Amino acid sequence: LPTALKNFLTGFGLNKYVLLAVILLIYLVLGCFLESISMILLTLPIFFPIVMSLGFDPIWFGVILIVVTEISMITPPIGMNVFVLNVVLRDVSLQTIFRGVTPFIVADVVRVLVLVAVPWIVLILPSLMG
Repeated sequence: LPTALKNFLTGFGLNKYVLLAVILLIYLVLGCFLESISMILLTLPIFFPIVMSLGFDPIWFGVILIVVTEISMITPPIGMNVFVLNVVLRDVSLQTIFRGVTPFIVADVVRVLVLVAVPWIVLILPSLMG
C-alpha cells in the first residue's frame, strides 16, 4: 500500500508542499476520531515513504507530525482533550472551552507554518549532536 500510494500521489506532479499539506490535513481530520498514538501507529507506515520520497528530513517530519497530531486533539468539532477538560470542569460549558482554546489553535497553526517554511529551526539541535 505505501508504495502504490506513493506512486499514485507523486504521479500527479504536484508541489511537494501541497502533498505535505494534504497529509497534514488528513491528520487533522483523523484527530476527530482517533487519539494521537493510534493515529501515528496506523498512518506512519503509509505516509512516511511518501514524505521521504518528497525529500523531507525524517526528524523534521516527526516533529511536524507530533505538532499536527496535538493540534488535532483540540480542534472542533471533536477535540478529545477539550472533552476531557469539560468532564473535569463541569461548571464550564463546552462552548466556553472551545472559545478558550481557539487562540492556541491559531498559534499552533502559525507554528506549523513557520516550521514548514524554516525547517532548520527543527534540525539545528540534531545537527549539533552529530
